[in-house]
Amino acid sequence: MSQTQKINVTGSARMSPTLASVVFGVGSMLLIALLWLGDHVVHGQFVMEVNNIDTVAAFETKYLYGLLHLIALIPVLALSFDSKVHYYTRWKHLFPAMAVVGALFILWDIYFTQVGVWEFNSRYYASPKLLSLPLEEWLFFMSIPFAVIFIYECWTAYIQKDWLASVEPYLTPFLIGLFLLVGFWHWGQIYTATTFLLTGLFLLYHYLYLPSDYRARFYITYLISCIPFLLINGVLTGSLTEEPVVIYNPDEYLGIRIVTVPLDDAIYSFLLILSNLSLYEYFKRSDRREKKFEKS
Repeated sequence: MSQTQKINVTGSARMSPTLASVVFGVGSMLLIALLWLGDHVVHGQFVMEVNNIDTVAAFETKYLYGLLHLIALIPVLALSFDSKVHYYTRWKHLFPAMAVVGALFILWDIYFTQVGVWEFNSRYYASPKLLSLPLEEWLFFMSIPFAVIFIYECWTAYIQKDWLASVEPYLTPFLIGLFLLVGFWHWGQIYTATTFLLTGLFLLYHYLYLPSDYRARFYITYLISCIPFLLINGVLTGSLTEEPVVIYNPDEYLGIRIVTVPLDDAIYSFLLILSNLSLYEYFKRSDRREKKFEKS
C-alpha cells in the first residue's frame, strides 16, 4: 500500500466517531444531570392507579415482565436469518454496542430506582433483584435495542429509500431545540430534565460530529418502533393489568401519558436507540475500514 493510501486511511479513522468519545459524551452529561438533580427527589410517592384500558387475566402473573421480553425477542430471532437482511451477521457489531450503552443506562436506572423516581411491582416479575433492579429490567436494555435495530436493518434492506432525507437537516435542529427547551423548562423534574436534556445534547453531538447518512433512517425506524413500544410499554405501565409493572413518582415526570405510557418514556427510548445505533454503525464502519485496509 502506498504512503498516500496510508495517510488517507488514517485520516478517515481520525474523522470517525470513537468509542471513547461517545461513552465520555453521554456518560459525562448523564453524571452531571444526576448529581445535580438527585437530592431533590421525594421518596415514596408512587402512583399505582392508572387509567387502564382493560385487565387481561393472563397478564396477572409473576412472569409477565419476562413474557414481554419473549414477545419482543422471539419474532426477531426467528427472522434474523432472512436471506436479504442477514441480521445474524450483524450481531458481532450489535452486541458490543448494546453492552456499552446498556451499562450506562443500567447505572441511570439503578440510580433513579434508589432515589425514588420509579419502582418495580414485585407482583409481575419472578427474578431476584440485583442492585435494586429485577433481572428482567437488566434484560430490557438488550432486548429492546436488539428488536428495534432489526427494524432498522429491515428498512435498509427492503425499502432503502430514506423518506425523511430531505427534511432531516431541518428536523434534527428542531428536535435538538425542542428537547433542550423542555428539559430546561422542567428542570425541577429529574426524569423529564435528565431525559430531555441528555437526548437534546446527544442529538446535538450527533448533528455536529457523527455521520448524518443514517439519521433519516433512524427517525423512520423510531416512528415504526413506537407501535410495538406503546404496546409493550403500555403493558408495563398498566394499560392491561390491575396494577402497573413500573410505578412512577408523579413529581418527577411531565405528567403526560399516551394511554398509560409517560411521554418521557418515549424520549428515553429515543436516546436509548440512537445511542445503540450510533455505536453499532461505528463498529460496522470500523470493520469495513479494517477489511479494506487488509485488502489494500
